[in-house]
Amino acid sequence: MAGSVPRVILITGCNRGIGLELVKQLLGKPNPPEHIFATCRSPSTPQSQELMNLAAKHPNLSVIQLETTDPASVAEAAKEVEKQLKGRGLNLLINNAGIVTESTLESVDMKDLLHLYATNVGGPALVTKAFLPMLKKAAQESPQAPMNWTRAAMINMSTLAGSIEKASLSYAMFKVISYRCSKAALNMLTKCQSLEYKKDGILCVALHPGWVQTDLGGAEATLTPDQSVSGILNVLCSLSEKHNGVLVDWEGNVLPW
Repeated sequence: MAGSVPRVILITGCNRGIGLELVKQLLGKPNPPEHIFATCRSPSTPQSQELMNLAAKHPNLSVIQLETTDPASVAEAAKEVEKQLKGRGLNLLINNAGIVTESTLESVDMKDLLHLYATNVGGPALVTKAFLPMLKKAAQESPQAPMNWTRAAMINMSTLAGSIEKASLSYAMFKVISYRCSKAALNMLTKCQSLEYKKDGILCVALHPGWVQTDLGGAEATLTPDQSVSGILNVLCSLSEKHNGVLVDWEGNVLPW
C-alpha cells in the first residue's frame, strides 16, 4: 500500500540535515512507524538537542549512540537495538551518515582519502553487517511478501557525484575528489549487497537525495531538507524488486553508475 510505512526503522546520522528531517517526517505521518531508532555519534552534545527533544515527545523514537567507523560502537548499538526489538525484525536500515571535505587532485592526500572512505564506505559496510540478522528476521516475518521497504530494505545514501558516467556534469563546480571516490565505492558496495542479500528478501538501493541545503550540501544547494526528504519518502514507497541494486534519485529517476 502506498500509505504503508515500515514497522521498524533505523537511520544513521540523525542529529542534523537529512537524517534529522527523515525522523521528523516519519514521526509526522498519520501512521508513523512503531519504532524509529535514530543514531548519532554524540547524543549528549548541543548539536543533538533537537533530536533529543523529539525523543522526549515521541515514545516510538529511540536515540542510539553510534559511531559508524568504530566496530565496538557499532556492535554495542546493534546489541541495544536487538534488546529493544525483543525478537522482532528490523524492516528498514538507512545508512545516511556521511561526510565531505574540500579536495582537488592537487590537494588530496592519503589521510583525507582514508578518512572519507572509512566514513562513507566502511561505516555503511560495518553497520549493515551488524544489523543484517535483524533485517533477515524482518524478511522472514513476511516470507510471501514482495521485496519492498516495508518488508526488509537497506538504503545507502549516495550521490550523483559518485556516478562515473555523469561525472562531467558537476565536476567543474563540485570537485571534492575524496568524496566522489568514496561514493563511487559506496555504489559498488550497494551493488554487491543487492546480489548477496536478494536471496534473503532484502532490497538494497543507493539513493541520491539531491543537492540539499545541509552542512554537507552548503547554503547554495537547490533543495531544502524538507523538499528532499518528502521526495525520498515518496520514492521509498515505490521501490520494488526491479530497483534492487540500482542508484535512484529523490524524484525516482534511475541514475547510471
